Amino acid sequence: MSIASPINLILLSLFAVVIYLQFRPKAPVSLPKGPAPVVYRTFVPTTLLEFNGEGERGVYLAVRGRVFDVTPGKNFYGPGGPYENFAGRDASRGLAFQSFDKEMLTEDLHGPLDDLKDLEPEQVENLQSWEERFLEKYLVVGKLVAEGDPEAPKS
Repeated sequence: MSIASPINLILLSLFAVVIYLQFRPKAPVSLPKGPAPVVYRTFVPTTLLEFNGEGERGVYLAVRGRVFDVTPGKNFYGPGGPYENFAGRDASRGLAFQSFDKEMLTEDLHGPLDDLKDLEPEQVENLQSWEERFLEKYLVVGKLVAEGDPEAPKS
């Protein structure tokens, strides 16, 4: 019996194919693109208003001076959602009163921010509960200051 028998040649060929498949160059692994980086910034009510979820914009809202990116909850906070009034606005008073009416929003966007000093203890507790929920769920992307505040962005 010869070493170069047909069966040995087939086995050797099969072995060579298996070795090639095991050690051949593989395509480089490509990672999926992550979201664009978010830069922490200072907002005034008029610049926050741009982030109301219309078109391809994100949805931001403020709670006690913190601006949250609630875009992952766009179906709640964006256009057509139950909390859409809060998109691009300071939602603090509405959350404290557990009311989603437009009357809870500050009318004068160029005036001072709502200091919330007239809230009852139960309303303060409501607001803290909402704020904790937002901190657990959403990214803080900035802070809200009044127009004319020394920290306000220059236009």
